[in-house]
Amino acid sequence: MSEVKHSRLIILGSGPAGYTAAVYAARANLKPVVITGIQPGGQLTTTTEVDNWPGDVEGLTGPALMTRMQQHAERFDTEIVYDHIHTAELQQRPFTLKGDSGTYTCDALIIATGASAQYLGMSSEEAFMGKGVSACATCDGFFYRNQVVCVVGGGNTAVEEALYLANIAKEVHLIHRRDKLRSEKILQDKLFDKAENGNVRLHWNTTLDEVLGDASGVTGVRLKSTADGSTSELPLAGVFIAIGHKPNTDLFQGQLEMRDGYLRIHGGSEGNATQTSIEGVFAAGDVADHVYRQAITSAGAGCMAALDAEKYLDDH
Repeated sequence: MSEVKHSRLIILGSGPAGYTAAVYAARANLKPVVITGIQPGGQLTTTTEVDNWPGDVEGLTGPALMTRMQQHAERFDTEIVYDHIHTAELQQRPFTLKGDSGTYTCDALIIATGASAQYLGMSSEEAFMGKGVSACATCDGFFYRNQVVCVVGGGNTAVEEALYLANIAKEVHLIHRRDKLRSEKILQDKLFDKAENGNVRLHWNTTLDEVLGDASGVTGVRLKSTADGSTSELPLAGVFIAIGHKPNTDLFQGQLEMRDGYLRIHGGSEGNATQTSIEGVFAAGDVADHVYRQAITSAGAGCMAALDAEKYLDDH
């Protein structure tokens, strides 16, 4: 059995929320430990270009941004531990985290484990990830200006992505396996207006059968009718999968309050906004945010969580 390592503050997750929390916590001399999780750098490591990070006029890649964030955190002596936590015990103090490589305890915990976009699970979808297949129109839509794209899904996320892309792309094809949408009525009204008078095309009772492409990236999709099984091909440049996100919170089931799988935090403007249902446990980024899901909002929440954790540790 490996020895237990104790820290005042552990930050679980290494995306924008985790590393920003680390920078602020380290500057407050809390000597934070970042445990990276199974995907060091988080979702941004799968994004080719980041064009909306303030101050980076020329844009940069997702992996480059995350490397810089890690270096920034390490500059202030943040300790980075490459491990995947599989068990969390938050009912007693100090909090205990058990990973593949060791056991860790801490006086305060910031959870920044993020959320994972849900995909269809096709091999062709995975093969063209970052080369025409994306799960974030706000992140990657710009690269398809005046090109043809499709969005797969029928909920709020899919309709919002389609409406966003309609202002950028030449044509947007919404592919939905049923004959009606699950999204809010107001979003449907906007979409139907775009379909009638704009550049949105609706494909009902249709599934994505295959992503088509070559060495340069996506060249089209093969669609399949759920009614008769017939297939058709559609030439296009971008495929946006919008069938929802799953917050990485399984670890905390039965211990922390959640809403639809996302961690509940205090919110408000009185301070301590990032505290979860357990005192001393804070959450930042996509793990507690199903609305905005941007690198910049995650980073801001990471800053808030570090300040909240600093105050908690000062008071205890």
